Amino acid sequence: MVDVMANWRAVQDRIARAAQRSGRSPESIEVVAVTKGVPVEGIAPLIKSGIAAIGENRVQEALAKYTAAEWRDEVEWHFIGHLQTNKVKQCLQIASLIHSVDSIRLLREINRRAEVLGLDRVRVLLQVNVSGESTKFGFSPSTVPKALEEAVSCPRVAVQGLMTIAPYEENPERTRPVFRKLRLLGEKLEQQGFPSFEMKYLSMGMSNDFEIAVEEGANLLRIGSAIFGQR
Repeated sequence: MVDVMANWRAVQDRIARAAQRSGRSPESIEVVAVTKGVPVEGIAPLIKSGIAAIGENRVQEALAKYTAAEWRDEVEWHFIGHLQTNKVKQCLQIASLIHSVDSIRLLREINRRAEVLGLDRVRVLLQVNVSGESTKFGFSPSTVPKALEEAVSCPRVAVQGLMTIAPYEENPERTRPVFRKLRLLGEKLEQQGFPSFEMKYLSMGMSNDFEIAVEEGANLLRIGSAIFGQR
């Protein structure tokens, strides 16, 4: 049986050591527990233990867990998977941060739905396909400025940073250039001063490579199997 709390303590220790190596405070780094396939009762022990948010990949699964969880209001709910435009309305019912805005069409639909629902500012991150893999969603780095220009016309949406998914590597060190490119892109965009953009979050790093991501500046880590085991 997986000892979720022991795994979580080990993850916290690894984050602290990675932060120390890069001259950062562990407190500046938040963990989003990726709970795909994990039942509500399996998540419950983590609540009040330092987890910043629950991260779900599928809208229907997220809604079911949100409805069932008595602790639903004690943690943020983040959406981290590919979001289809026809699921935006449901997603906005629970998600306090959407990590995976990967097209201008989706950006516009979030804005439209937010207006209908009377939501003031929906917090989102732009997903960037830094590695250029055809199997991954996201803006290419060169098209992110255009997306931020488009965001000006979406007053119900607040773009608060960037997200990427690095290729899986047996040697996590090989993911470093991907994470570094995203950090440098964020710094460059912040200097350009887009009116609807705040470089608040750098969401990168998963169970296989989160220590490298921390060293390269990540402040939101999406960690699943390192906490819950393989599913």
